[in-house]
Amino acid sequence: MLRDLRHARGLSQERLADLGNFDRTYPSLLERGLRTPTLTVVFKLADVLGVTPSLLVGQALDETMKRGSTRRPDKDPVPPQQ
Repeated sequence: MLRDLRHARGLSQERLADLGNFDRTYPSLLERGLRTPTLTVVFKLADVLGVTPSLLVGQALDETMKRGSTRRPDKDPVPPQQ
C-alpha cells in the first residue's frame, strides 16, 4: 500500500525519506513490514503522499485482513485476561 502510493506519486524511497525527514532506510522498512510507524509518522507520510492519515490506516488494516488475520481491532476487542 505504501509502496503503491509512493510509486503513484513518482517518489523513490530516498525522496520519500527526504520529504518526510526520515532516515533514508525507513520507507523500505515500513514497506516490508519490519517497522510500525508512530502516529506522528503516519501524519507525515500522509502529508507527503497527499492523502489522509485515515486512508493510510484503513488500507493497512485492509492489508492485514487479507493476510489472514481474523481479528479486527475495531470490531473484535481483545477480551480481558482473567
